[in-house]
Amino acid sequence: MTPAPRESLRTVPVRRLSCWVRVSIAVRTVSDPLYLPRLPVTDTPGKPAPVIGATLDEKIRNARAQLDDQVREVVRWHFHPDTGTPFWLDKAKTFGFDPLKDVNGFDDIRKFPVFEDDWLRGGPVRRWVPKGFGDKPVYVFETGGTTGLPKSRIVLDDFKIDYEMMSDTLPDPSFPRGANWLMLGPSGPRRLRLAIEHLAQYRGGICFAIDLDPRYVVKCLKARKIAEAQAYKDHCIDQAITVLAGGHDIKCMFTTPKLLAALDEALRNGKLEEKYRELGKTVPSGGLRSIKSAGLTGIFSGGTEFTPQFTREAYEEMLDNGDVYMTPTYGNTLMGLACSKPIAPEDGFKISYYAPQPRAVIEVVNPKNFEEVVPYGGTGRVLLSTFTKEFFVPRFPERDEGEREKPFDKYPWDGVSGVRPFAELAGGTVVGVY
Repeated sequence: MTPAPRESLRTVPVRRLSCWVRVSIAVRTVSDPLYLPRLPVTDTPGKPAPVIGATLDEKIRNARAQLDDQVREVVRWHFHPDTGTPFWLDKAKTFGFDPLKDVNGFDDIRKFPVFEDDWLRGGPVRRWVPKGFGDKPVYVFETGGTTGLPKSRIVLDDFKIDYEMMSDTLPDPSFPRGANWLMLGPSGPRRLRLAIEHLAQYRGGICFAIDLDPRYVVKCLKARKIAEAQAYKDHCIDQAITVLAGGHDIKCMFTTPKLLAALDEALRNGKLEEKYRELGKTVPSGGLRSIKSAGLTGIFSGGTEFTPQFTREAYEEMLDNGDVYMTPTYGNTLMGLACSKPIAPEDGFKISYYAPQPRAVIEVVNPKNFEEVVPYGGTGRVLLSTFTKEFFVPRFPERDEGEREKPFDKYPWDGVSGVRPFAELAGGTVVGVY
């Protein structure tokens, strides 16, 4: 078979290339050269069952029972001599209680000491791998590294489960099954790159990504090299513009609030149209000067800049008054991600997040007394707990604060709104591209 000319491979839809491979190997054809039959998607083992109930009160009770079951199972796994995690088996020698006998539900998590983030800084990382997983392959993901030595977390399948749960919350009209994705966010040792890629694959699509090192941006900002940081951000946006110009039929995107604003500005300034002309392509008659006209229909976003003010601006000005759907999320390497209630003008673009129970729990507590959960509507520090067989984190004080939110039908457990850097720590934090 005569190979395709080099130049034509730069803009041909990627699924057409995969079709050529199948034809050359299996001697078969498909009616549409751009799309292939999708294999059935199966859930990763460990994905929890949805909470059921006829009323909200019943769902709240059932969610709590599910959480108590999860806590019992996970604690027994991490502290049993045969399956346990070396770190926790060693730490248990200092406890005044027996985790195998004395932890029977979520309330008993208060028996554990507050989790110290320095425990995750440095190695050996194998001390966090439960014996029960034997020689299974292990990933290691790192936090942003903006506050010294980055925290490390081992992972096998947790990121897949977390993002499959998140996928179940996405509306198909805005995030079409089979659509391709753009990952306009951090790469390198963070879990986001692999997680978004898995999300795209789980929904039947293919994920394109850019190179982005947020640590470099933070270094520039700390050194007051503002122009250098801006140049690097422009470089990242140019990568995204190049992908969007490539003809890959990208409909969905992950990005951060700051990068979403930067992409919108670049589109308004005609950067995508310039890229089309640079590639010898014809600019559509309607132009390419908005996120909507660039072909995007759904945006999954997360970062520290999600305020009602930013969300309103994004909704009204960047996303054509909601024609492009956006769902904010709150997450990190330790927890996974918390989904939000749908944003809308009717509630002032308030953003409320709900952890992926029973695998993780968010509490909003008195910063001076972590045993005291604040009243609904009250302000407090975010206290995070993670309960999976891969990773057990009891009562970790996040660097964030917010307001406690009530359960509702979709998420029948407590949430948090108004998330922002914890006031007592905010002065020493540089958030960079987030």
